[in-house]
Order: sequence, then structure tokens, then C-alpha cells
Amino acid sequence: MGLRFRHLAAVTTGLTFALILLGVYTAAAGAGLACGARWPLCNGAVFGLFPANWPSFIEWFHRFVAMVTGFLILGTTYVAWRHGKGRRTRIASTVALVALPVQVLLGGATVTVYTALVQVTHHAAALVIFAALVATTVWAYAEPATTDHATDADAAGSGPASTGD
Repeated sequence: MGLRFRHLAAVTTGLTFALILLGVYTAAAGAGLACGARWPLCNGAVFGLFPANWPSFIEWFHRFVAMVTGFLILGTTYVAWRHGKGRRTRIASTVALVALPVQVLLGGATVTVYTALVQVTHHAAALVIFAALVATTVWAYAEPATTDHATDADAAGSGPASTGD
């Protein structure tokens, strides 16, 4: 599970970085304002299947990528705890997960309030999540690597230690 977890952590961190860049573009384009200060709706659409214009599309695409990223953060934290990763790896992934609902609420506030303070706080929370995920990934790579096949063989008792030599 070690190699898979490393890849999951790296993909989650990479997607979080891409989401931050997308968020900067979304804010710079003023796309949140296209929603008419309504959140979670935007232009009356529930899921944004047919955005009314380009800014609405940007906002909905940012929300979609954020949702996927959120599920990856949840999955990364779950796997870190479920498969007994190192203490600091588990704590770092948990920090990212705990900051996530705050980030979602701040994202809603960027649409409904749209002040400089809300924007800065939203981006600061994103950086906290990103930093926690970078730490998760770095520490996951610092742990001894195990492949899924080797772990399964050792668990079944067919590894070199069970030969009785």
C-alpha cells in the first residue's frame, strides 16, 4: 500500500496546486460575481450543467475541480489512518481534511460577500491545505517503501522470514 499511498498523496497535492491556480484565475476573472451573490446556486442552476456565460463556466469548473480535490483529500486522509502510515503523515493529512470545510465555507463567502478579506482568507486556507498535503506527500515518501505484492506475501506467511531457516 506504500507505493499506492505515495501516488495518491502526490496526485492529491498536484491537483490541489492546480485548483489554487484555477482559483486565482477565477478570482481575477471575477467569475464568482457571475453567480449574482448566490451560493451554492449560480444563475439559477443547481449543478451548473448549462452555464449562462464564460464567467459562470469558470465558476462551475472551479467548483467541480474543488469537489474532486475534496474527495481526494478525504481519501488520502482515510488511507493514511486506515493503513497505519506514520504519525506525522496522518496528522498532516488530517490538518488538510479539517481545513477543508472551512475552505468550502470561505469559497461560498467569496461569492456572497466578495471582500478583500474574504478573498485573502480563502486563499490563505488553500495554502494551509496545500502545505499540509505537501508535508503528507514528503513524509509518505520518507517512509520505507512497500509494494502491495510484498505486503500481501508477508501477510500470508510466504515471505522469506517464514521459511524456518
